[in-house]
Amino acid sequence: MRWIAAFTDTPAMLQVRAELAAAHLAYLDRHASEIVLAGGCRHSPESDYMGGLWVLEVADRARAVQLVEQDPYFLSAARRYELRTWGKAFPERLVTL
Repeated sequence: MRWIAAFTDTPAMLQVRAELAAAHLAYLDRHASEIVLAGGCRHSPESDYMGGLWVLEVADRARAVQLVEQDPYFLSAARRYELRTWGKAFPERLVTL
C-alpha cells in the first residue's frame, strides 16, 4: 500500500536539521525499500525548509506510523505529520525523479 507523510516543521526544526541531518539521511537510506521518495519542502528555493514529504510503500498504516515516528527528525519533537493513502494516476507509467 502506498502512503504519503506530509511533515510540518516548528521553528525549532531549523536547529534540529543542523544537528541531525546525517542521522536522518542515514535513516532514510536504511529504509529506502519502504521510504521510496523523501525530501524537504520550502516556500521558495531560497527560503528555509518548513516541512517535508515522504512517499512510502508499506504493508499497512501501522508500518507507516512506525517509520515516521522512529525517524531522528520526528524524535526531536520539532515536527508533526499527517498520513494519507495515495494512489498514483496512470500506475503503469514509470517515473524517475
